[in-house]
Amino acid sequence: MSFYVYLSGEIHTDWRDDIQRGAEAAGLDVVFTAPVTDHDASDAAGDHISAQDKQFWRDHQSSKVNSIRTRTLIEQSDLVVVRFGDKYKQWNAAFDAGYCAALAKPYVTLHSEDIVHPLKEVDAEAQAWCTTTDQVVEILRYVLKA
Repeated sequence: MSFYVYLSGEIHTDWRDDIQRGAEAAGLDVVFTAPVTDHDASDAAGDHISAQDKQFWRDHQSSKVNSIRTRTLIEQSDLVVVRFGDKYKQWNAAFDAGYCAALAKPYVTLHSEDIVHPLKEVDAEAQAWCTTTDQVVEILRYVLKA
């Protein structure tokens, strides 16, 4: 039986690859899914529907198309890892965490200690807060092999 993990959040570093490599090295039967991590492709997800002359409507249209993927993969997952990076504010990640909380879907957060305060409500609902990808892999190992 495979364990499904959705990797939400920050798209500017290789944290997803680190978790996937760690899970593979630990021999874990995990299927990883994620949002579209190509920023330009994500921004253009709704462009085929109709051209928009205002950025707000382009973003609105594309976010709705992106939400089909996001909602479906979160709902199908056994666990969600929500990564908050240091470079950009990840409002979408906070939304995904809230969606998980509303669904009673287990999630763990992954972020540095210097943003604990702004994420206190997000962390309060999480099953764990991690600061390293190795900690995430250890949670997966425990859940699947303990």
